[in-house]
Amino acid sequence: MLKLLKAKAFAKKHVRRYREGRNVFTHPVFVDTKAKTEKELSKGPQRSDIINFLLSQINGPTTYLEIGVCDPANNFDLIVADKKYSVDPGLEFFENPVDFKITSDEFFAQLGENKILSSDIQFDLIFIDGLHLAAQVDRDITNALPYLSEDGFIVLHDCNPPTEWHARENHLYRLTPARNFWNGTTWKAFLKWRSSHLVHSCCIDSDWGVGVLSKKRNFGGLSPIHNEFYEYGWFDQHRVQSLNLISFREFKEFF
Repeated sequence: MLKLLKAKAFAKKHVRRYREGRNVFTHPVFVDTKAKTEKELSKGPQRSDIINFLLSQINGPTTYLEIGVCDPANNFDLIVADKKYSVDPGLEFFENPVDFKITSDEFFAQLGENKILSSDIQFDLIFIDGLHLAAQVDRDITNALPYLSEDGFIVLHDCNPPTEWHARENHLYRLTPARNFWNGTTWKAFLKWRSSHLVHSCCIDSDWGVGVLSKKRNFGGLSPIHNEFYEYGWFDQHRVQSLNLISFREFKEFF
């Protein structure tokens, strides 16, 4: 009799857990996040197409730098430039067939000290897709600007997280409505530079948000949205103006 009661209690507990789990995955937040993820995955063009378009606008030979490569097949190998350089410490892709197997901070420090390449090198396009946390992205932009040619571009990936779950800080925590999809807090760094007079900026509504910074090409005015504490909810309400979010077709009209 005792064994039967224990078996019933065990079964009841697992039925309850199953129902709780089912209720979680059918919750409106999960359903909405899944729909927004699928919508984002369906967008085009990809970042490599945008980068190649920008490089094609440069007169003369082009020099390209990619920060945060992971698997080169995903983007680096697809880029068409006369000279290409890659930087990645190899934390996620252990084969790490890149030019400089160091962090971006180390790369720019050694570049400035003339220990690698040349301290007077100018890149026509610098693609920043490394650690997706605002402080690091902001530092990468700051470090990259002195090495950007006057006609060049800084391109950022993951500037347009569709939900706050995609914009979480902890990449490894995946028990969220966004599952393993992660944009981090790159959007905060991009918003900071949207208020800078040093660059013009816009974000292409494709491939999780491709942010573009330029010293010369005027994509529109500074951000009119004040979001002092970088709150996601406020950002979400004013997403288009905050990011200067445009389609790739609209972006090409600037050229």
